[in-house]
Amino acid sequence: MTLTVLEPEGLYPETDLEQRIMGPGVRILQGACKTSLAELPDALCQQAEGLMTLRMAVPADQIARFPKLKVVIRMGVGYDRVDRAACAARGIKVCNVPDYGTQEVAEFAVLLALGLRRGLTLYHDTQRGPTPAKWAVMPHPAVRRQDVQTFGILGLGRIGTAAALRAKALGYRVVFYDPALPNGSDRAIGVTRCRTMDEMLSQADVLSIHCPLTRKTRGLIGERELRLLPKDAVVVNTARGPILDIDALERVLRDGHVAAAGLDVIPVEPPVDPVPSLLQAYRNKEEWLAGRLIITPHIAFHTPQAWDDIRLKSAETMRDVLVEGLNTNVIPPESD
Repeated sequence: MTLTVLEPEGLYPETDLEQRIMGPGVRILQGACKTSLAELPDALCQQAEGLMTLRMAVPADQIARFPKLKVVIRMGVGYDRVDRAACAARGIKVCNVPDYGTQEVAEFAVLLALGLRRGLTLYHDTQRGPTPAKWAVMPHPAVRRQDVQTFGILGLGRIGTAAALRAKALGYRVVFYDPALPNGSDRAIGVTRCRTMDEMLSQADVLSIHCPLTRKTRGLIGERELRLLPKDAVVVNTARGPILDIDALERVLRDGHVAAAGLDVIPVEPPVDPVPSLLQAYRNKEEWLAGRLIITPHIAFHTPQAWDDIRLKSAETMRDVLVEGLNTNVIPPESD
């Protein structure tokens, strides 16, 4: 029996790698979607038993166009763009690729914290332009030695664990909060577990967000939570934008409670008008943000090697689940 897998975005000029991994019993089709699965012709949708998507959202109205669909692979770690309730109602398995980009995102999170805490962005911002700052030290609340700080991690999964190990290597004391993690994980890597999120926040000189976006984590870090951080804390988000209230972040940055922030993700990507006022202030190079904010366009994962991993591991996951009937990287319906 031949199985059909659809890659709707036409990501690769050929599918030799996917064919080699999935085997001769799989037929691989490609689409040419740019913004939405709605661009797919019905003829392709009606054939697909496996669907592999990178950038495309998979909403309920599009899932209904795939009568034979058995497996959806989200080619990345996050799976919030897939309507899992609609998939579960049809018995469709939803998988992600949790083992790509781990070191890249972890390194980027620590890099954001380190760049802000050691004044890299401060001097970069103030030495540019026609009237640079004095050629001298600039006292600033964001600048601090690493080994007098506590690095707080929200979500100690694969990326959070990798970030914890890197932060430890730089001298930070590391604490975390993750109610889903079994006991003992903290001892395996020598970090300190907090019983509540508030307990973790109250001692986090750096807060680094590493949890997935779910119904429970959307808006999890708001103004109340940010004000629990020690004064002059640094906030880093390389997970998903809607976990952190960006307007609340602006307020605590403006009044000086939070010294600096590094964001690789924002609530709506790419940004659309009206953009958040913090992003607009950043784009306008407003003086109050000098050295205090880094925003990057959701690229923490990026290296050529990570892109190779996405492709390889997505194909391997589709083979395991669709062809061999395994549960590799299947997201449990109750995991929200």
